[in-house]
Amino acid sequence: MSIDPKGSLAFYSNLFGWTSQAFGDEGYVMFVSPQGPLGGVTETTPEAKAMGATSFWMAHIEVADVESAVAKVTAGGGSVVHRENVPTVGDFAVIRDPQSAVISVFKPATSMKPHDPARAGEFCWAELYTTDAPKALAFFSDLVGWTQIQKLPIPPLGDYYIFGSGAVGKGGMMNLPPGAQTPDGRAVPPSWMFYVRVADLDASLERATTLGSTVINGPLSMPGGQRVVQMIDPFGAAFAMASMPVSPNG
Repeated sequence: MSIDPKGSLAFYSNLFGWTSQAFGDEGYVMFVSPQGPLGGVTETTPEAKAMGATSFWMAHIEVADVESAVAKVTAGGGSVVHRENVPTVGDFAVIRDPQSAVISVFKPATSMKPHDPARAGEFCWAELYTTDAPKALAFFSDLVGWTQIQKLPIPPLGDYYIFGSGAVGKGGMMNLPPGAQTPDGRAVPPSWMFYVRVADLDASLERATTLGSTVINGPLSMPGGQRVVQMIDPFGAAFAMASMPVSPNG
């Protein structure tokens, strides 16, 4: 969701080498990697702007049945922000979890082939910053079946909870640092951040800053040898980049 869809389209296409593909006649444009469509860009809705949003990324979690998922959301203390069934696309609901972070549950109209997140240009990690990470993990465990794979202490910030399906990690959750602020001085709300894999982190960082984005954290070396950097794009959306996976043999 962007306050400047054309600008966002140009920025991410230049940064990650994505191509674009128009979808329908509502101004929605898909980002396409060599593995196929992986996301899209459209203008930030009036409803989102009314809640203080500028530009932001939002993921869609695939579920078997959206109605059942919505029932679990409300039973678990969350709420539904928007509900819609789009012909030929699928059924979805934008939800707010009990700590107020926003994401979507989605059942596609046709099967979607998963992408390999180890390849450059693909989303590879999702991170939730919240006010109560254990409760957030319990909420999503009930909603979509994610489980805790590992808990890592990160002094002085607290614990980092890696979640996933089975032994496959999909992301992490942690509490927001006290006093965390956006670049314009507002308190950071509970929210998600999504990581894109890049072949050369330093080169991608230089390109991103040249294109007008700013660093908010990093580059950081992570356990296992990968490096990451978190940024704000020129239109206010947070995103992150991660280096290629490190082989067990180095």
